[in-house]
Amino acid sequence: MAHPITLIGGGLVGALLAQQLAGRGFQVDVFEKRPDPRVAGFAGGRSINLALAERGLHALRQAGLAEDVLQRAVMMRGRMVHARDGRSGLLRYGVDDSEVIWSVSRGALNMLLLDAAEAAGVRFHFGQSLAGADFDAGRIRLADEHGATRELYAPVVIGADGAGSALRAAMQAHAPLGERVEALGHAYKELEIPPAGGLSAELVGRSGGHDQFALEPHALHIWPRGGYMCIALPNTEGSFTVTLFLPAQGAHPSFATLPDARAAHAFFEADFPDLLPLIPDFATDYDGHPVGTLSTLYLDRWHLGGRALLVGDAAHAIVPFHGQGMNCGFEDTVVLAALLAEAPDDAPEVFAEFQRIRQPNSNAIAAMALENYVEMRDSVADPHFLAKRELGVRLAERAPQHFMARYRMVTFTHLPYAYAYERGRAQDQLLEQLLRGSTDAGTIDLDAAVAALRATLPPLPDTRHG
Repeated sequence: MAHPITLIGGGLVGALLAQQLAGRGFQVDVFEKRPDPRVAGFAGGRSINLALAERGLHALRQAGLAEDVLQRAVMMRGRMVHARDGRSGLLRYGVDDSEVIWSVSRGALNMLLLDAAEAAGVRFHFGQSLAGADFDAGRIRLADEHGATRELYAPVVIGADGAGSALRAAMQAHAPLGERVEALGHAYKELEIPPAGGLSAELVGRSGGHDQFALEPHALHIWPRGGYMCIALPNTEGSFTVTLFLPAQGAHPSFATLPDARAAHAFFEADFPDLLPLIPDFATDYDGHPVGTLSTLYLDRWHLGGRALLVGDAAHAIVPFHGQGMNCGFEDTVVLAALLAEAPDDAPEVFAEFQRIRQPNSNAIAAMALENYVEMRDSVADPHFLAKRELGVRLAERAPQHFMARYRMVTFTHLPYAYAYERGRAQDQLLEQLLRGSTDAGTIDLDAAVAALRATLPPLPDTRHG
């Protein structure tokens, strides 16, 4: 019989992994530093809603939870781009409504996953922080909310405790993991558009007939402004979570030059005049919400033999601009649970194989998330980018076995992130060669372009969702 498994962290990835392991017969105990959100209310301190895509949905299907989650989600067909002049237009994510992403509440999803894990037999221990570990002895030290500590036997420990992982710190103290944290230099602050009932009829008219929402609900809204941007994701009750992304320091605009709501109000009047009226509690939100930092985490080692392993953000935290952080973490749980089920008594080999499989893919999505920030804040308003996108759509229609936009590969298939990254680079080079700087895709000989595509790139692997 395999050792019992101790999980540190009962957030999204920890709860889903625990449920999948318990369903395969493992004894699982989860220690979470925060109180039980189902009792105390959810206070995650991080983004209120998240983008759920195919990889995350696949993990939820494996757990039997996908339908429950989708009933609590809002479909987003694409990016609604809001220009400076007030005009807006939708850039679809996929070919049709079979390729959409979903806005989900972090708190509601976490509580649903906790319920499912408990129903599978997982034991949760809330208000318990990891205070230290002796990996040679297979013991961990826990502290409660009053600072009282106790020790437990925990021969196999998995850390799903996020970017600030306490288990990672304990592992690093035991043996160097090769940790590198690369700060983006940009930060974020969250604001809120309330349900349409609290806004004027003139403002509500933008929602396309959805009376509950102040804007079109089935889209991720972007206000790209070059070096910075705002985005808004819909919530089921009719509100939108707005996130302002700016440089943290430096010349205007930055969070350093916008220290309070008064300065930020003038900035929004100039740069986001159509968005500002939709945020009636702007001053309260701006002054009351913290500035969040954005970084990418890289580790050379994710595990200490078979004694400890890091998963999700604890191993590979990324910036949020591809909407894949949760999806990547959920994909981790599918791979790890399957590996452990195949070799329940060989944690050293399982942990090494898990890192071998997942690390190239986590590095790839980290790179793509950084590139997507530039695309979202700048390229979506660039004529050459839009021409490449249009030509890509035409090639995908004419030669779907040879061309698929990188975003679709990442978001709507199970192709490895590393493959999507490399294939996307090759396809982009071809598009650049075909356009030669043009901003009009309509001038390209499509037959010649398809021939060049087939001569240059091999067919895509099977992209069925599975």
